Amino acid sequence: MTAEPFESFEPFEPFALELIAVPKAVPQVRQILRDWCGQVDALHLLLCVSELLANVIVHLGEGTPVGLRVTGTDCGHVRVELSDPEPGVWPTPRAAGIEDESGRGLALVGALASRWGVEQGVRGKTVWCELPAPDGWGRPEGEPAAPGGRTEAGAVPGAG
Repeated sequence: MTAEPFESFEPFEPFALELIAVPKAVPQVRQILRDWCGQVDALHLLLCVSELLANVIVHLGEGTPVGLRVTGTDCGHVRVELSDPEPGVWPTPRAAGIEDESGRGLALVGALASRWGVEQGVRGKTVWCELPAPDGWGRPEGEPAAPGGRTEAGAVPGAG
């Protein structure tokens, strides 16, 4: 499970990884993505991937096969997709209480992402989120990121 550093990829070339969802896979996937991203600070990307993978482990069970894809968009966003074979078990945001030790993962993804959702597939589903691309990724060299991952017009592409 290795990948080329982020800088060696042309913009928007997807990263893809098939794996089995087990607890030890979470830090391994984070490390693989850190290596792939090279020097790019991708903390929000890593956190969203970790939370989506942890949801599969908790709600579908250890040993569930999943597919992870990370792609860039031409509007300065990163799209994270995690597919699993369970079409009927959809993630549901919870209202975790102050004493609860879990139940905040989707709220965290929602806070970091510009948008997120679930797509039904023939043999499963894909939970996805889009977040502003880390500085230096997904934009032509020298072009600054728009604040909050928004276009110059101020709208989030594809939202609403």
